[in-house]
Amino acid sequence: MRTTAYVRVDRERCIGAGMCVLTAPEVFDQDSEDGLVLLLDAEPPAGPLAAARMAAGVCPSRALTVHEPEAGGS
Repeated sequence: MRTTAYVRVDRERCIGAGMCVLTAPEVFDQDSEDGLVLLLDAEPPAGPLAAARMAAGVCPSRALTVHEPEAGGS
């Protein structure tokens, strides 16, 4: 079971709009050759993670996902 949130990108869905980089530059960058998203930090700390969540929300191609930790318990 995963205990930390993590970020994933789908470069095949990415259209290179760059909203992710503008919103969460600590987590995302753009490839200088094709302009597609590059993931800099798959498990960012709280501040950049909040920005990554926002970036996932504004991504026009929905190429970004933030996976939250699974809830434990009985």
